[in-house]
Amino acid sequence: MNYRHAFHAGNFADVVKHVTLTRILVYLMVKDAAFRVIDTHAGVGLYDLWGSEADRTGEWREGIARLTRAELAAPAGALIAPYLDAVRAQNTDNELRYYPGSPFVVRHMLRKQDRLMALELHPEDAEALRCNFAGDIQTRVTQLDGWAALGTHLPPKERRGLVLVDPPFEQKGEFERMVGALERAHKRWPTGIYAFWYPVKDTTEVSRYIRALAATGIPKILRLELTIRPASSPPRLHGSGMIVVNPPFVLRAEMEKILPALSGLLAEAGRGRYRIEEIAGEG
Repeated sequence: MNYRHAFHAGNFADVVKHVTLTRILVYLMVKDAAFRVIDTHAGVGLYDLWGSEADRTGEWREGIARLTRAELAAPAGALIAPYLDAVRAQNTDNELRYYPGSPFVVRHMLRKQDRLMALELHPEDAEALRCNFAGDIQTRVTQLDGWAALGTHLPPKERRGLVLVDPPFEQKGEFERMVGALERAHKRWPTGIYAFWYPVKDTTEVSRYIRALAATGIPKILRLELTIRPASSPPRLHGSGMIVVNPPFVLRAEMEKILPALSGLLAEAGRGRYRIEEIAGEG
């Protein structure tokens, strides 16, 4: 499948991904010590929901637009609030037009001691990303294959932080590539937090991916998943997942409050389901 960010900005998958991202960042901010976020497939950073790409699919109307209109009860509402703050920071007059990709979500939450390394391979996207962060001394934008960075840019000098891997799934073999990348990265930086996004379209392929992750022997792997409709034939995107390695100890409990709320809000005709499970425990 081809999952270029611009066409799907703000959809249900982005909501799940970026809510999870903000909860990890909130955890990292508990300590004063600096941390670094490495975003391996950063895209352009900011998306115009009224632009031709996002408007062509209109997926954001069933994703972030629903969430901004909803009044979520506690505790889910409070847990999701940092994510909504990052979205509102890019918009004015209570009008939803711009959607922050992961680099902008991260940058919104960084403290003065923290850093973001945003990597993007596509030349045009990398240039747009560089322009979006022009003059920002806390953000380093590099045109680079994010997969290669997992073998050369770890560990960061801060020794604390997160690696976010959110590939566009333009090529075959992305699931296998994610497993191999995790194995290489974990050897270099076993204490880092890793978050891998994946689409749920072919359930057989996802199951194979989960088994491969379990077979690595890497401990502390949490699976978070939301589906908004039943699987179909021919396959279409019906769900979204996050694999979090070395998850914050509070993350599972938080997602047990968040995912039921998102499932009820974002699913089609009440047919949403969610999954929270440990693929590997403490080891």
